[in-house]
Amino acid sequence: MSGALVTGAAGGLGLAIARRLAARGLSVQLTDLDGAAAEKAAQEIGGSAWAAALDVRDAAACRAAAAETERRAGSLEVWVNNAGILLPGLAHEQNDTEYRAMLEVNAMGTINGTLAAVERMRRAGSGHVINIISLAGLVAPAGYAGYAASKHAAIAFTLGTLTDLRRSGLDRIHVSAVCPDGIWSPMIAGKVDDPAAAPSFSGKMLLPAEVAIRVEELLGRPRPLITIPRWRGGMTRLLDLFPSLAVRLMPLLLADARRRQQRFKRRVESGDWPPA
Repeated sequence: MSGALVTGAAGGLGLAIARRLAARGLSVQLTDLDGAAAEKAAQEIGGSAWAAALDVRDAAACRAAAAETERRAGSLEVWVNNAGILLPGLAHEQNDTEYRAMLEVNAMGTINGTLAAVERMRRAGSGHVINIISLAGLVAPAGYAGYAASKHAAIAFTLGTLTDLRRSGLDRIHVSAVCPDGIWSPMIAGKVDDPAAAPSFSGKMLLPAEVAIRVEELLGRPRPLITIPRWRGGMTRLLDLFPSLAVRLMPLLLADARRRQQRFKRRVESGDWPPA
């Protein structure tokens, strides 16, 4: 049986991805900073799934987790860097601790996991690293400067690593960046009242299961980068292409995002969201 590892897999998108990979026949190691929660999630999946605590900020721990997946499953075919944190706030009001936390988890965590996986995959000659980024990896919304900086770093490392692998003649090791819109998860659910988090509600609110489907599809058709939904990726790239226009439009975009956030809060309170 081939092995896979998912970080941040105790719930939300990470758990949804782990479910898809297990259903695909992979032996999945679910990792999370909260080891007990990861264990509960692995028991829910059953079969050959198992769990371990993992702090993605620890490069040595990531390498050990990769080795453990290979030892227990016989190979490390898939590594999904999903662990991440979101701390919205105005750039000039956030402190060093907040910036450092996002950079260490979102950027260095992705780097640590990617390198740990690629080290094993190079020996085997094949494998796939999938990094969950964000549309904020393509453009920086107001109130998300620190988060976007960490995601820009993660997407740059993802694509740079892929080109380095190709330069080295390693054509069967794939690295993909997945940039979804807002995903309904504990990270977002706790911010329906936070005006700074309004950009997360500005587009299509995704469910973890529908994003997990797109992640699994990459295993059959590897691509360097995908956006979910595609139209939001196009809109985001347009704003990135014309930064002066993006700055001028930002007050209107934020006002619309705030209205959407408030409507979304009412849907949650009425029981209309999330879908049963």
